[in-house]
Amino acid sequence: MALGKLWTIAWRDLGRNRRRTLFSIVAVALGLALLIMMDGFVAGIVQDSLENTIRFETGHVQLRADSYDKEKTSLQWKDLLADPEALAAQANAMPEVRAAAPVLWASAVLNTRDESTGLQIYGIDTQSALYDPFRQAMVDGEFLAPDDRSGVLMGKRLADSLGLGVGDKINVAVVNANGEPDDQAFTIRGLYATGFFTYDDGSLLMPLSKAQAYTATDGHASAVVMMLNDEQSADMVAAAFRQPGVSALTYLDLNAVFLQTMEAATSFYVILYGIVILVVAVIIANTLLMAVFERVREMGILAALGMKGRQIATMFLLEAGIMGVMGAILGVILGAASVAYLATAGMKIADVGSMVQGIAIGTTVRATFNPGGMASLALWTLIITLLAALYPARYASRLEPVDALRAL
Repeated sequence: MALGKLWTIAWRDLGRNRRRTLFSIVAVALGLALLIMMDGFVAGIVQDSLENTIRFETGHVQLRADSYDKEKTSLQWKDLLADPEALAAQANAMPEVRAAAPVLWASAVLNTRDESTGLQIYGIDTQSALYDPFRQAMVDGEFLAPDDRSGVLMGKRLADSLGLGVGDKINVAVVNANGEPDDQAFTIRGLYATGFFTYDDGSLLMPLSKAQAYTATDGHASAVVMMLNDEQSADMVAAAFRQPGVSALTYLDLNAVFLQTMEAATSFYVILYGIVILVVAVIIANTLLMAVFERVREMGILAALGMKGRQIATMFLLEAGIMGVMGAILGVILGAASVAYLATAGMKIADVGSMVQGIAIGTTVRATFNPGGMASLALWTLIITLLAALYPARYASRLEPVDALRAL
């Protein structure tokens, strides 16, 4: 029998029990839509977190002394760059570099009249475009001037938790490069709200020259941070600066732990995807089995008229294919609509982002379109749907005509 006729019979048979067919198609669609939404949500978290960490912290390329350990935020001269200004000037002269500037990181303790809290000092070049994200995040007061010797910027979230505001005095204590404790008073010049706990809740910005004088680092810096015009040139730019005593790290090196963690988490999501697809497969198999049991006599008549077992099996596979394709199309539409909504409105996660240290996860996370993932999920859903139909199709094809005709 021609495939066209089998297709006609399969289409007609699906219309016999429209409610059950519709339920199966909707099940496929909802399952696929859920997978697409989850995939877009995970991709959005990874993309946004990586982009914001690059903007606010790591840059695309960083130059450090070979012995520098970011976790220890060492202030010893042997662990710092001796001539960061020259390296920054060399970087800014490259056409691939959008902005480059030295930065000095230091661990500190902020003391107020009522309490103390640990934070990280960022000694920054206040005129560099590298710190435009902080400049744009200002919500109160003014940004720092290069020659400000007593002013600092603080995250609004931290200031609110300590009951502080613009113009208030604070005491900041550090252990300087000589290993000696130092405590100085500063005035809060402004407050910023980046939306990311890592910076709003635990950082203090001051001019680089002041930070160097305060920590007795004498013109040294923890790193030179670069933002590039195109992230694809990161390896090339890093290679140009590698020299004895200086490490050049790309954003992939600097965010390796985060990327590895998300890669491991993706394995967990694959398990969830599998569970959802398995549920859809069971529904499809159940629908086709019910159709077989209801049409036993019809299968016997078709077999008696000369239809071969493989043709009967093909007919049921076509029914599964029709439901799978229609469900996949509807699922892609619903999934894309869900991703579009989450990409615009986002999902509020309140303080959950504060549990992840060193990664820029804010109070709202958004999905992003992942066309490759969307196509892959739709294809796998269709494949699993067809595989789920193999047992009902095989069962129908093995019915004996005589026994089938005797069935009630």
